[in-house]
Amino acid sequence: MSISRRQVIKAGGGAALYSALASVGFFQANPALAAAWKKDWFDAKNVPDALKAMGIASAPNSADIVITSPDIAENGMVVPVGVASKLAKTEMAALLVEKNPSMLAGFYEFTTDAVPDVSMRVKMGQSSDVIAIVKADGKFFMAKKEIKVTLGGCGG
Repeated sequence: MSISRRQVIKAGGGAALYSALASVGFFQANPALAAAWKKDWFDAKNVPDALKAMGIASAPNSADIVITSPDIAENGMVVPVGVASKLAKTEMAALLVEKNPSMLAGFYEFTTDAVPDVSMRVKMGQSSDVIAIVKADGKFFMAKKEIKVTLGGCGG
């Protein structure tokens, strides 16, 4: 394989640029983003503990929160779940799977112009309630749906 002088100069220039950016810390992790991770939310083992970790005193049920999922999941390894909020000024949505080792399956924050509708695939070890927590206009609301799992996904 023949390498031209131009290719060597381009590769050398790219390596020099990468080295310069790395030396000034351009590729370092952003500590502000790392600090925003909410470890205690993920460590909660039951619904009251999860709500307490999230700073939620109470969350009444709301018909304006829709959980979209199959009633029976054939395989707990991949269960499609969607959460949509029809509440005005929705700021946040979280999805909890009650009987999972780590209950918090997803957490999403929305801007004022965003459509509060998310879809994800979760792993479920057994049949369980799936709980959607939504914060809208400074208040918390919830919705719950039972999903039956025929083949476990969390070690089952």
